[in-house]
Amino acid sequence: MQTFLKFRYFLVFLLLVACGGKSGQTSGNSSVTTDQTENNVPKTDNSKVIVCFGDSLTAGYGLDTKEAFPAVIQQIVDSLNLNYIVVNAGLSGETTASGRNRLDWVLNQKADVFILELGANDGLRGIPLHETRQNLQDIVDSVRKKNPDTVIILAGMQIPPNMGQEYTAEFRRIFPDLADKNETLIIPFLLDKVAGIPELNQEDGIHPTVEGQKIVANNVWEVLEPVLTK
Repeated sequence: MQTFLKFRYFLVFLLLVACGGKSGQTSGNSSVTTDQTENNVPKTDNSKVIVCFGDSLTAGYGLDTKEAFPAVIQQIVDSLNLNYIVVNAGLSGETTASGRNRLDWVLNQKADVFILELGANDGLRGIPLHETRQNLQDIVDSVRKKNPDTVIILAGMQIPPNMGQEYTAEFRRIFPDLADKNETLIIPFLLDKVAGIPELNQEDGIHPTVEGQKIVANNVWEVLEPVLTK
């Protein structure tokens, strides 16, 4: 019963993720910002850049961008005196196809680390899995073509079994498969310890609260920290 409730909450969560760009979200949350860190980070010529490229999970749906996980990562980076600027390039409602189409614009800026968080909306909409896989592969290829030295971190995602067990299982495998194929780092499940937990989601019961975003940031940081501190 507990597992069923968790999937129920997670399904509703994904529904609003997919519709995020059409809701009453403020413009600060629905559009890409390259200055979400405000003036807290000294921008020097030798600063390195972490680009967080994704959908509403990255954009911080329903929250100020200062409360989204990229901003939390920036706070951690600053506390360790690491010379990195974190860019929130999240856009609510994004699919892998639309993300691929706007990638060139995002890559106009330098990216030393590229966190790729896309796919949840594809899975919810039942987009053919080979298309999702190919779009993600195209994004990885484009990032490496722009700069072969960019460290790519793929954010793993899971969906409830409303599309059938076979679709759900294959969807989940896309992310580790691509990570293995491309030798990228991977966050096993971006929403680990957040998805389906009401108290970690906003009043709608589906989008992460400030505390939920902090947990998401910790999930990211577990993979990102060795890259920045090695």
